[in-house]
Order: sequence, then C-alpha cells, then structure tokens
Amino acid sequence: SYKPLQVFERHCFYNKGLDSPHLGERMATSWGAAFFMLVTSCVCSTIFHRDQQTWFEGVFLSSMCPINVSTSTLYGIMFDAGSTGTRIHVYTFVQKIAGQLPVLEGEIFDSVKPGLSAFVDQPKQGAETVQELLEVAKDSIPRSHWKRTPVVLKATAGLRLLPEQKAQALLFEVKEIFKKSPFLVPDDSVSIMDGSYEGILAWITVNFLTGQLHGHSQETVGTLDLGGASTQITFLPQFQKTLEQTPRGYLTSFEMFNRTYKLYTYSYLGFGLKAARLATLGALETEGTEGHTFRSACLPRWLEAEWIFGGVKYQYGGIQEGEVGFEPCYAEVLRVVRGKLHQPDEIQRSSFYAFSYYYDRAVDTHMIDYEKGGILKVEDFERKAKEVCDNLENFTSGSPFLCMDLSYITALLKDGFGFADSTVLQLTKKVNNIETGWALGATFHLLQSLGISH
Repeated sequence: SYKPLQVFERHCFYNKGLDSPHLGERMATSWGAAFFMLVTSCVCSTIFHRDQQTWFEGVFLSSMCPINVSTSTLYGIMFDAGSTGTRIHVYTFVQKIAGQLPVLEGEIFDSVKPGLSAFVDQPKQGAETVQELLEVAKDSIPRSHWKRTPVVLKATAGLRLLPEQKAQALLFEVKEIFKKSPFLVPDDSVSIMDGSYEGILAWITVNFLTGQLHGHSQETVGTLDLGGASTQITFLPQFQKTLEQTPRGYLTSFEMFNRTYKLYTYSYLGFGLKAARLATLGALETEGTEGHTFRSACLPRWLEAEWIFGGVKYQYGGIQEGEVGFEPCYAEVLRVVRGKLHQPDEIQRSSFYAFSYYYDRAVDTHMIDYEKGGILKVEDFERKAKEVCDNLENFTSGSPFLCMDLSYITALLKDGFGFADSTVLQLTKKVNNIETGWALGATFHLLQSLGISH
C-alpha cells in the first residue's frame, strides 16, 4: 500500500534578551500582539453569526473548567491539518503584569507533508505524522508546563472533502495520539473546522497585527487565502450597496469595543489550488479512472507523469495534438471558475493581503522575495502566466503544473472573484514575524476558554 513521503519544515521566532538591537521593534510587536489578543478576546465574547449562533461555536472550546496557573509563562499548541500538510504552532505567552493579558513572546512552527487526507485508508499512519510533530512541542515546552498546556487540532478542507466515515477515522486516531501525550487534551480537541472560520480569523489576525483595527479607522485590508482544497475571501465592506446586494450567507457581523463590523467572508470548497487542478483535468470523478491519463493544454506535450492528491493516484500528461500555451490553458481553467463565485463590485477598489499558494507561486516565479514577500497587481499574475505557458517546451521548473497554477490563480482572481487588473495584492507569509492564518487567534481564545490566560 502507498505510504506518502514525509517532508518537514521548521522555523521559530522568539523575543529574546532586553539587550536585543531590535528591542524597539520587538516591544512594538509585543504591544501589537497584546492588543490583538485583548480585542480578540472581546470579539469572541460578543460575535454573532447567521442563524443566531456564535460564529466560533464548534470551533473553540466552551465547557472546560478553569485551570489555575501559577507561573508567568503560558504555552498553547495548535495543529492546522490542511489538505497538503499538517502544521504545528507552539506559542509562548508571558504574563508580565498580574491582572493584565499576556504578551505573545514567541512562536515555533513546524510542518510535515503530505496532509492527513493522504492517509485516507491508513489512519494510524496519518496519526503518526501528528505524533512526530508533537515531539517538537515536547522539545519546545518545559516538562513542568506539559500538563497545563492545551493541544488542539483543527482540520480544514482536506478532510472536509473526504467521506464522513473516513475523515472521522483519521480524527479518532489523532485523538488517541493526543490522549497518550503529556499535554492537556480537552474533549473537543480534534475536529473539522468550517471554512468560513478560517477567513474570519485570518482577517482579524492580519488587521490587528498590521494595526489596521487600532483606534476608530475603517481602513482595513481584505484577506485572500488559497489552500490546496479550498479558498477564502474576507473583507470589510464600505458601501451600503455591497451589504444590500450580497447574499445572506456571505455576511458575518461581530462587535468590538462598541463597534459593529459586518464582514463579507466565504469559503469555496473545491476551489483550492490542487482541487482546481483535478477539476481542470476533469478528474474530480475518480471512479473508473484507473489506467486513464488526464491531459491538458496547460502541460508540456512530452509530459507523462503521475500525481497523488488526497490519497488518490492520477495519471496525467500533455496533449498530443492541438494547441498548448496560455490561451488554450486559460480556456480550460476558466471552465472551473466561470459563474461559480460571487462577485462583489467593491473589491475592485480595495487592497488585499494574499497568502498560502498565492504567495508560494509568486515566489516560485521570482515575482516576490521568499523572505520579504512583496506587492503585486492582479495583472502581474496574468503576465507571468503568459510567460510560463507560452514557453512550456523550454521551461524547466520543479512543478509541471506551474502554467496551470498561474492560469488558475489569474482566472480565480479576475473571472472568479471579479478583481480588476489593477487591484493591489500584498503577498505575505508572516506579519510582524507571526505566521498569517487563523492559528494565533484560535490559540489565544483556547487559553481564554480554559481560564489559563486570566
């Protein structure tokens, strides 16, 4: 049976000694993080969602008994189980002044590929990858704090796409691994998170860490997240027309410091980068595809290869006859997104932060720096897609899907969401040295719900 090759990646961030030459920057970052946590805790206590449910219901813990922690250092472990990999975030918080909220002191991040969904028929092997990442937490957290440090795993689109029974089998094995660990394991510590929560938490994280929500400014940035199996868009509408013309399921309201924010947010399952590859190849219906080769004008003619996604092996390659290049490729990916996504007019005049595969593909094609990120316009993705796709025979890349991926990103932004060519995108991997995404906000609320951070 197939056992996926595991690939690891690690980085860490810590605020160290007071003699650091970056003390001023660090203090600003810590203040910003503390402010972010304070408001996030206020947000989580007052947010409401459609159907009169709190939007974080089922995401965060709600019924755990408070735990008294006598030391000033707190830890939280958050697993992000995505479609292409599993990530662990180990956060360190310090309660510098009694009675005040703790300050984010550091983050250790590690990851393993592929994701849990690749082990769809081998749940125990999938859980072993989580066990390996747990060793990172044991190495990072003092033994004296293990029993009071909560560990939580939230699975995203990769497991949402699996049959319910198979997804639950994977989660059961992960829970068994957690139970054997020395950490605090709440009853609801392993679950599948609704995609809309990813978008909301990412928007809050980015706008707080960039200072956009400090004070009374309404100048916020939108967020675009492109995963392997799903994609999210979130922004704060500025015009009443947007609110009136947007379908009800796309709006979520919450209140912070006597201010009400009504976010436009939606998660499109099946529109992540790798799911879009399958859709482009026409391989979403996998039954009876064994021995069949899926072909595309987005691939070099000479290519004959196999690709594994979600635990399924696909044969694919270039077309033998007909045109290849950007135009025929774009026509293929356009069928995946045309008419499938809601298009709010307002986003054409807004600025957005984009991360995950938007960032990765921009790095792969040298449009931005890996460490620093960069600023691009939507039209830059189309320009690069044309450059890559129209030179397929000469292009030597580590990914034969690069033409398809860039074309899909272009079609998703322009024809899917309806962005203008001139829309500005801030491509970022980290904000103030903290990974973008939902994990930080989820971890802080986890500590709050357990009574650990009071």
